[in-house]
Amino acid sequence: MERLLNGVGQLSRWINVIAGVAITFIMLLTVFDVILRYFRRPIVGTYELVAFSGALVVGFAIPLTSWMRGHIYVDFFTAKLSKRLRSLFNLATRCMGIALFVLIGWNLIKVGMDLQQSGEVSLTLQLPFYPVAYGVAVSCFIQCLVLLTDMVKIVRGEYE
Repeated sequence: MERLLNGVGQLSRWINVIAGVAITFIMLLTVFDVILRYFRRPIVGTYELVAFSGALVVGFAIPLTSWMRGHIYVDFFTAKLSKRLRSLFNLATRCMGIALFVLIGWNLIKVGMDLQQSGEVSLTLQLPFYPVAYGVAVSCFIQCLVLLTDMVKIVRGEYE
């Protein structure tokens, strides 16, 4: 079980590095585009590259944020519950989260397959859309693993 927990944590960190590279790319691209626009030489396709990279940033940052419990949550209601009820509540919300992210991931795979079969590409740079859909789908499935490890921690009493 420890190998699963460590593996999911490492996987979350690894895809978060990809998100970090993507956000750095967005910042550098935007800065260079603004500078080059001053000289009347804008970077072609900046909008498309920022949009693709933004999807990767958001999708790939979710698992580590959840792993580190870095998201915002309000525990006003749950703080008044007993430890057992709080654990049951946390288990129930993790189950719902897994169901949600499985549905999102599955639908993103279906969308990616449709985009791949249709050959749909971006307008300016002619970049295919489907790799982004597949990438965010993989991130959703990794988020499911993170939520599963949360459930293991809750059952063990290590979550709070």
